[in-house]
Amino acid sequence: MSTTTVARPRAGRIAALSAAGAVLAVVALAAVAPGLLATHDPLLTDVRATLQPPSAAHFFGTDQSGRDVYSRVVYGAGRSVGIGLLATGLALVVGVVAGSLSAVAPRWVDAAAMRLVDVLSAFPEFLVALLVVAVLGPGPANVAVAVTLAAVPVYVRLARAQTRSLAAAEHVEAARIVGVPAVVVHMRHVLPGVVGAVSVLATIGVGTSILAAAGLSFLGLGPTEPTPEWGLMLSAGRNLLLQAPWVALFPGSAITATVVGISVIGRILRARAEERGA
Repeated sequence: MSTTTVARPRAGRIAALSAAGAVLAVVALAAVAPGLLATHDPLLTDVRATLQPPSAAHFFGTDQSGRDVYSRVVYGAGRSVGIGLLATGLALVVGVVAGSLSAVAPRWVDAAAMRLVDVLSAFPEFLVALLVVAVLGPGPANVAVAVTLAAVPVYVRLARAQTRSLAAAEHVEAARIVGVPAVVVHMRHVLPGVVGAVSVLATIGVGTSILAAAGLSFLGLGPTEPTPEWGLMLSAGRNLLLQAPWVALFPGSAITATVVGISVIGRILRARAEERGA
């Protein structure tokens, strides 16, 4: 294979990574310090400025209450991305712990745990999250819990597989032979590898969690008005697509750009991990 042939995919990967990184940097800034980017109070209503199109005064126009859509999109980043990160982080921790324990547990315990994982995996994550919210009730905290529970099975399965694979590695066997306690062997030689492998998957999972949380908010199961949140804003603009499409267009674009950016970075990281493991 020629050097030029190898360089082209690398150049494309670098370009995609740069574009995704730039998008996510803006989103991160909006989530951490929205006051630096926002131009208006996201909760300020003005009945004289309802449904104004994008302009120099209102970059993304105004909604049916006269609120600045651009500022609401900026402030909504913290809630939408925050729920996704929280849910993914919790799912990662629960998945690693449950998967690792299942891998070293007695056979009947492992079999029972895997059957439960199989049942949960048989349903789409969004449907599982929807059912959990239906039981717990609406609200931002319950949405985070629902998205976490929906994502856990994927991490449990991967953590279990990685634990079994690493437990049979030569350096782990050598540590056991020289008398290192089993708990120390697991914590020092097995768990770091499991966390590393699951973390790559979690990078992609953040985008899925953001999308699921936005979907639940769109259905009215998350934050309530007048909270600026992307899914809720998208829901508020769904009946205005012909009259004022910008009300739904910009929060929808923010969700799309963020999820795509996270997915691009996650897939590149996974490809690199697979290349190193090959």
